[in-house]
Amino acid sequence: MKTAIAAAAEAVKTKFPSAFPKTVLVLGSGLGGFGEHVETEAVIPYQDIPGFPVSTVSGHSGRLLIGKAAGVPIACMQGRFHLYEGHRAEQVALPIRTFRALGATTLILTNAAGSLKKEMGPGALMAIEDHINFSGRNPLIGPNDESIGPRFPDMSAVYSPRLRALLAAAAKAEEIPLDSGVYLYTTGPSFETPAEIRMFAQMGADAVGMSTAPEAIAAVHAGMEVAGVSLIVNHAAGIADHPITHDETLAVGAAAADKMSRLMLQFLAAID
Repeated sequence: MKTAIAAAAEAVKTKFPSAFPKTVLVLGSGLGGFGEHVETEAVIPYQDIPGFPVSTVSGHSGRLLIGKAAGVPIACMQGRFHLYEGHRAEQVALPIRTFRALGATTLILTNAAGSLKKEMGPGALMAIEDHINFSGRNPLIGPNDESIGPRFPDMSAVYSPRLRALLAAAAKAEEIPLDSGVYLYTTGPSFETPAEIRMFAQMGADAVGMSTAPEAIAAVHAGMEVAGVSLIVNHAAGIADHPITHDETLAVGAAAADKMSRLMLQFLAAID
């Protein structure tokens, strides 16, 4: 693991020898357009970073942007990796561990998610207050490197209360409604069944998706502060009155791009 992290970090340093940003933003499905707000100093395709898989999902550009947004130094992942693409959980976590090794301390995760609440419909934004890892996978399985993090990391507050408060303040400043709830993670790639959605609701979930939790777990393990925002792109199966498609995810993401960008820019300024 340590060798893979070192190789990836060295490749990034070669392309960007300056100090790596303290803040990293991961852009989910349909949200890659935020990259337009980054004054880029370096653009690194994932294929140029050892161990980084190439994104195969529509809406994930597959490159790392380094520069500034709202005057704040930032590294921005345009696209992420998923278990359903055939990657192992530790591969999904490699970018996060790489950024931590480069000096990053804050991780902002965004995703597209399905809503389990009728009143929280497509286009809504939800601050993640906690998650349920329903995948049966964990990026920390295997030998543990104590120089990265402890064998048994505490997950009592994965999503930083401090960052959630700043996120709520940023939403208020921009007059953007912001829900708050629990995100449930499944592997996908099939969408959930109505019976599964009913079960997830009884478990306390407010939204469901196919990413984020592995990255958040790896970040907390490595000592990073984490924030998460879900863009609600549809009502989940059994609540929606039509078949669920990835095209809908991309369309809603595009429609909500300005709102998400305004929130992120205000949030970044607050963190800085």
